[in-house]
Amino acid sequence: MKKLSLIFFIIILFLSQLFSEYFNEIKKKAEQGDAEAQYNLALMYHYGVGTLKDLKQAFYWYKKSAEQGNSDAQYSLASMYDNGEGIPKDKKRALYWYKKSAKQGNIDAQVYLELIGILKDKKKAFYWYKKSAERGDAKAQYNIALMYLNGEGVQKDLKQAFYWFKKSAEQGYAPAQLSLGFMYENGKGTLKDMKQAFYWYKKSAEQGDAEAQVKLGLMYEYGLGTLKDLKQAFFWYRKSAEQGNAAAQGLLGFMYEYGRGTLKDLKQAFYWYKKSAEQGNAIGQFMLGVAYYYGIGTLEDKKQAAYWIKKAYENGYEEAKKFWDEHDLWKYK
Repeated sequence: MKKLSLIFFIIILFLSQLFSEYFNEIKKKAEQGDAEAQYNLALMYHYGVGTLKDLKQAFYWYKKSAEQGNSDAQYSLASMYDNGEGIPKDKKRALYWYKKSAKQGNIDAQVYLELIGILKDKKKAFYWYKKSAERGDAKAQYNIALMYLNGEGVQKDLKQAFYWFKKSAEQGYAPAQLSLGFMYENGKGTLKDMKQAFYWYKKSAEQGDAEAQVKLGLMYEYGLGTLKDLKQAFFWYRKSAEQGNAAAQGLLGFMYEYGRGTLKDLKQAFYWYKKSAEQGNAIGQFMLGVAYYYGIGTLEDKKQAAYWIKKAYENGYEEAKKFWDEHDLWKYK
């Protein structure tokens, strides 16, 4: 067993050395003005091959290559502007480079330009997404899966939705990994499989998807598809909460209030309930109202309690209505 591990390590080391040497060669050519090398160097920075992942450097070299007329670099540059990768989103610049790329015959750019003109026509949108999806475009595969899932532009087909989510997820597309986890968790288009749901939520969460991080936290908290682990639940709720996910903020507040997976900290509980409530999350609003009512992590304040409990039940949370009635909060309006 140790011998196999050593061999595996040597192989990895060898491949790493090869990639590193290739990276240095490509970088040298790119710096000399070779457009193809500049594009390849950008790809290496973009995906962390032979070097550390660096989106700013990827953007820099795509731009260098694009300005020399490389259509693939132009498309990649447009995509970075479109999605705000390594730079702030800029739809105008994105469109400019999509058009430049399309004029040179780049099929992906041409498909994109077709789509933005006809997205209101769902059947045409489906047609173009499918063309791109069949060529292996992960984002198109995800979009076509959504169309099958919701019956937009095509007849609703959960098995086809599952198929395309899986295709996209296997290419590492985080939103598709989240959706695939959802399909496994709820048995949509496939047999229910909590272990697979956990696996795909984790894949997506590790890429930074805030919604997947909440889902993963719930799986750990309740032992779904994995062993129950409150510390891991806390860890993933916090990851998501720090990205601004309102549901995660409420759940994190609860973990702090009751010392689940972390030390009990009522001030932190109050802080996260407030964050969640201010984003309009009904449960966060209810928990914040309760915190004000009993003075949990803050001074007792019945007027604030009434305000937030009312917000919660107006937002559809039935428990808030019960609390309102049982504690006569109308008196504090």
